[in-house]
Amino acid sequence: MPSVRILLVVNEGSGGGTDAEALGEALRAAGAEVTVRPFDALDGLDLDGVDRLVVAAGDGGVGLAASRASRAGISFAVLPSGTANDFAGFLGLPDQPEDAAVLAADPAARTRTLDIGLAGNVPFLNAAACGLSVAAAENAGPLKGALGALAYAVGAVQAGASEDACSYRVKIDGEEVFDGAAWQVIVSGTGAFGAGSRVEPADPGDGQFDVTVLHDGSRTALPLRAWGMKRGGLTEQDGVTHFRGRAVVVEGAEAWNVDGERCEAPDSGHFRLDGRVEVVVP
Repeated sequence: MPSVRILLVVNEGSGGGTDAEALGEALRAAGAEVTVRPFDALDGLDLDGVDRLVVAAGDGGVGLAASRASRAGISFAVLPSGTANDFAGFLGLPDQPEDAAVLAADPAARTRTLDIGLAGNVPFLNAAACGLSVAAAENAGPLKGALGALAYAVGAVQAGASEDACSYRVKIDGEEVFDGAAWQVIVSGTGAFGAGSRVEPADPGDGQFDVTVLHDGSRTALPLRAWGMKRGGLTEQDGVTHFRGRAVVVEGAEAWNVDGERCEAPDSGHFRLDGRVEVVVP
């Protein structure tokens, strides 16, 4: 079987530092033809003659790579290189980038079709959230070097203790479904969310967003919400509502956490689907 022609884009600043040369050699050792480029060159890359786009980056970079692969009509694969690697965890990819390279280089690898979401004009695959999630990510940032993925849990605890609920208006496919105070609103693709948590029952291939609203209420209920995201059953809890739709507008948020990256664009609360992509899975 012919080898896979791979273009590898690497964010060398992700996680604890990512070695582009070592990852390229791992892909070549697995039988692929490999060209390596820096992640910031992604938009301008010529993908003619490329079979598969492979990305080594954190969750914030994975959505951008998926969008670029979708536009080129090729599959993409992920070498987990961030702090939490929520998307890779959702897919069940090998933890170590070198092991994931063997899968990414396999010409017969199985793929899964996923929807790509846009928060304003920012592509994402996992989830975009306003409210507590934004403060939690900000709190976690300085702790990542020392605590790794645990920094997100610590950041969430700090946010839950100090932040207040805010007022939001949510419209789905043109119909208002919520208007009131909430701790956070989560718009999900895969639903992978914060170092092993997940918003269920999000289905990333059904052509719809899953929207979860955590209503305002006692702060003492927040650990239960966190447990529901970690162990399942969040959307079944009292004080939590769940909707599905193709076009979502959330008014009232000053900032969003989009796959782990802060976004303050004026239209970041406007969500739509932006095509589909084939991602390599075990």
